[in-house]
Amino acid sequence: MRVILLAILCCVLVLPAFSQTTGFNAGDWLAEFENPSASNLVVTRNQIEVNAAAGATIWYKKKLAGNVVITYDIVVVDSGGKNDRVSDLNAFWMASDSGSETPFGRNGKFSSYDDLDLYYAGVGGHDNTTTRFRRYRHGKEKPVLFEYTDKPHLLEGNKMCSVKIAVRDGITSFSIDNAKYFEYSDEAPLTEGFFAFRTTRSRQRITNFRIEHPAP
Repeated sequence: MRVILLAILCCVLVLPAFSQTTGFNAGDWLAEFENPSASNLVVTRNQIEVNAAAGATIWYKKKLAGNVVITYDIVVVDSGGKNDRVSDLNAFWMASDSGSETPFGRNGKFSSYDDLDLYYAGVGGHDNTTTRFRRYRHGKEKPVLFEYTDKPHLLEGNKMCSVKIAVRDGITSFSIDNAKYFEYSDEAPLTEGFFAFRTTRSRQRITNFRIEHPAP
C-alpha cells in the first residue's frame, strides 16, 4: 500500500509542462520585408526559409503570455546566393505596441520597430562582428545591455544553431547550443507579446520550432 501511495504522490507532484508543438503553418506567419520585391518567405510543413534582400521581420501571429520557452534550429545559409551573407541571426520576443493590439504592419526596416516594447537578441550583427541584447521601451530607449565581439559568440555559415529563448518570472534568457548568451532580470518584465525571427540581408532556414509553457 505504501508503494502505491508513493507512486500516486510522484504522479501528482511531477507535473509535465504544457507544450505546444507548432510545426509550420503558413497562416501562422507574417513577413515584413524592407525590400519585398527582392525578398521572400517560404513556409513548408517542416521548415521556414527567409530570403531577405534587406531588413526582414517574420512574426508568429499567435500572442504569447506568461512563462514561455521558445526553441528552434536555425542555419544562416552561405552558398553563393544573391542574399547569402553570414550575419544577423536575430529575434524579437514579448513584443507589443501600446497603441495597437499587435505590433504588425511595419515596413521591415530595423528602426520601424523602435516604438515597441520587446526583448531583442542580435547574433552576428554588423557583418558578423557583434552579438547584442537589447530591451526596447516603447520609443524611449533601446540600450545595448549585453554585448560580445569574440568569435565563439559570432556566426558560422551553414552551421546549425539550436536556439532557446526563455521567459520566466521576470527573467529572460537567450541561449545557443546550450550556452547561455544573455540573462536579464527585468524590473518591469514583459509578460505577454509576440515573437518574430528578425534578420537583415541574409538567407536563413528554421526547423523544429516549438513553444512550451512550463508548469508553475
